[in-house]
Amino acid sequence: MGCSISGLNALYNAATGGGDVWINERRFRVLRQIGEGGFAFVYLVKEHEASSGAARRRHPSHVSDDGTYAMKKVLIQSKEQLDLVKEEIRVSSLFKHPNLLPLLDHAIIAVKSTQGDWSHEAYLLFPVHLDGTLFDYAQVMHSRKEFYSVVDILRIFQQICEGLKHMHSFDPAYAHNDVKPGNVLITRRRGQAPLATLMDFGSSRPAENKIRSRSEALRLQEWAAEHCSAPFRAPELWDCPSHADIDERTDIWSLGCTLYAIMYGVSPFEYALGESGGSLQLAIMNAQLKWPGIPSPYPDALHKFVTWMLQPQPAMRPHINDVLLHVNKLVEKFST
Repeated sequence: MGCSISGLNALYNAATGGGDVWINERRFRVLRQIGEGGFAFVYLVKEHEASSGAARRRHPSHVSDDGTYAMKKVLIQSKEQLDLVKEEIRVSSLFKHPNLLPLLDHAIIAVKSTQGDWSHEAYLLFPVHLDGTLFDYAQVMHSRKEFYSVVDILRIFQQICEGLKHMHSFDPAYAHNDVKPGNVLITRRRGQAPLATLMDFGSSRPAENKIRSRSEALRLQEWAAEHCSAPFRAPELWDCPSHADIDERTDIWSLGCTLYAIMYGVSPFEYALGESGGSLQLAIMNAQLKWPGIPSPYPDALHKFVTWMLQPQPAMRPHINDVLLHVNKLVEKFST
């Protein structure tokens, strides 16, 4: 479905955090805010019984068991922001994989302010995951000096890789461009490793980028500075050569940083921020990887796996199929 634009949809009162909102023919009650960032707010919503039949007619996978969903509301102040949201909706709608957060429905509405000015608001509907993200879990575990088991780490990482493989398998391949613990939802499952779901495709775009001039290199760097989280950003996005072929292996670098962060609670280069005269960019550009100065609970095989993905030269990094092949072997090795 394309983006519907209708002032009739503007029934939602963000000031009180309550009220109702319509997304196309479906009506939702706003229960509470569960997140925010930039111009976006995320709410826990519950679908009214009267409109739930519309959801069932779409597809069974679009229906929550208890009628609750996560709704992302984006305040749009410019045409550029509107175009970015439309692109996020388009890209999110491409992916159908159990380890990628599906976009269930969406609407873009026109809103008139009390001053008579017009702007837009976007509403994006997703399945709700209230257990938190890998980042949330890392913070708690780090504070308690607790660590994931080797098998749980590998199972979580395996699922992230499976989701990325789906994106990289498109023609042209899509890069996520912001793989990090904060963009991996975790759902606890009794007797099993947690379910990992990669989310937030606002930075995703076709991965291949042929750079042939200094101006093109600078444009890419400026775009990356805005869309790719610094501690997980690949070296070629910090200082792009004037002649370079950028591809989806920017995500592989981010995967290496993410695996390190699952193990130790922080990205592998953030130590530079705490050093006098330290530079995050230089640490990343030179791949100055440092391991925590503690007895590691993890085998050397995991450390080597991280290092393999954190090659400063993109051509030396593995592709996602190679990473998955290796993680599958490690799962088999450490599960026996």
